[in-house]
Amino acid sequence: MLTRFINQKLKNARYKLLKDGSYFGEIPSLKGVWANARNLEDCRNELREVLEEWLVFKLKEEENIPGFEFNKRISVRHA
Repeated sequence: MLTRFINQKLKNARYKLLKDGSYFGEIPSLKGVWANARNLEDCRNELREVLEEWLVFKLKEEENIPGFEFNKRISVRHA
């Protein structure tokens, strides 16, 4: 489930070659998920890491994640 979400979002990533020769990558549908690196491969890898960390944070904080459905488990205490 998580891997599928990450791979789907990375397919929608956009990359730009900047004037200084570095690359900028972002996932437009996810605010704040972007990366910058000296080459395209490193930019892609960094963007994946940023997305993974962003996703973990959102899940931990129980925040809305666009395009991701998460069903919380309800724990019931037995007396």
